[in-house]
Amino acid sequence: MTDWNAHLESHGARHVDARHVSFADPAQVREALEKTVLQPLVHLAILEIRGSDAERFLQGQTSAQLTLADGDFAAPTSFCTPKGRMLANGQLMRREEGCYWLLLDAGLVEPLRGHLAKFAPFYKVELTARDDLAIIGLTGHAAPALVEARFDVTPPTTWRQATVDDGVIARHPGNLPRLLLCLTTPAAIDAWDALAHDATPVGNDVWQWQDIQAGLAWLDASLQDSYLPQMFNWEALGGVSFKKGCYTGQEVVARAHFRGQVKKRLVRARLEGASLPGIGDAVIDAEGKARGEVVAAALDGQGQAEILAVLTTRESAEPLTVGEQRLERLELPYPVERLDPEAMAVGSP
Repeated sequence: MTDWNAHLESHGARHVDARHVSFADPAQVREALEKTVLQPLVHLAILEIRGSDAERFLQGQTSAQLTLADGDFAAPTSFCTPKGRMLANGQLMRREEGCYWLLLDAGLVEPLRGHLAKFAPFYKVELTARDDLAIIGLTGHAAPALVEARFDVTPPTTWRQATVDDGVIARHPGNLPRLLLCLTTPAAIDAWDALAHDATPVGNDVWQWQDIQAGLAWLDASLQDSYLPQMFNWEALGGVSFKKGCYTGQEVVARAHFRGQVKKRLVRARLEGASLPGIGDAVIDAEGKARGEVVAAALDGQGQAEILAVLTTRESAEPLTVGEQRLERLELPYPVERLDPEAMAVGSP
C-alpha cells in the first residue's frame, strides 16, 4: 500500500494517523452535501477467503447465509464468539467461484484472520490479508454515472456488488449514493486520477460521518467481544440470517432475538459541542451512571459532533452526556426490527 499512500500524498492528502486521511479542507463535509466526492477509505480493508471449501467454511462461521452471497447480493455479516459477541462485522462479497472478499475495519483483519485460522486446517481454504488492494469511496448524485462510465458496469444498488477486472464495486446505504471501489493498487491509482476530474477529494472522516447518518457502525479492535450483533442493530440492516443452520454463536444470537433479550441498542445522536469523543467513551446519565458507550464519532457540516452509541434499553435519567457535552438523540433512517437477508437478496434493497 506504500505506492497508494504516496500517490494520495502527491495529490495533497495528509495522513493524520493510520486510520485517517485529510485533504485539509475544513468545509469538506459541506462539500460532500453539495458535490460528488472521492475518499480514500484507509480505515477499511479486505480479508480474502479462497478455496474449494470456502463456502462451507464460511457457512459455519458467519451470520450470513452464504448461498445469498452470489456475486450480486453482497451480504452484511458478522463473526461471533461462542457466546454470540462480535469479533467483526463486515460485508461479504463473492469475487469468483471459491473466492470471497470480506470488507471490514482494517484493524480487525489480522485478529479475525488469526481466529479463523484455528478452523481453517479442517477445510481446503486459505485466508489472506489483501494488502495489495485499495478502497475508494465515491459519494454523490453523480457517483453511479461516474462508475458506469469508468468501469462499463451497471452500478450496484444498496448491499449489492458488481465485479470488475481488478476488483469489486459495492454500494452502502446512505442519503446519497455511496459506492466503494475495492481495487488493486495500480487500478485504484488510475481510477483516482480519472475520477478526480469530476469528484472532489475529501478525507475519509466524511465517509465515517455518512456511516453515522446511515446508522451503520463498524466494530474496531477495541470493541471486540463486547456486543451481540443486535446491539449494533445488525439484524435491522439484514446482517443476521435467522433461517440458516448453525454457526459459531448462533444459539445465543437467536435466543436473544426470539426471547427479546437484547438489553442494549445502537442509537444515533448529536453532541452539543465540537469535541469528538473517543471510541468507548462512556455515555453518562443525570445520576452519574454509565448507560452505554460511543462506537463511532465524526463532525457534521456545522462542525458539531455526531455519534453512534450503544445504550441500555432501560429508562435513563436525562439528560445524557458524553464528557461535558449534552447528548441529543436523532432518528435512525431505518426501523429497529428484523430484516431478513433472504428478502433483501430477492427484493429491491
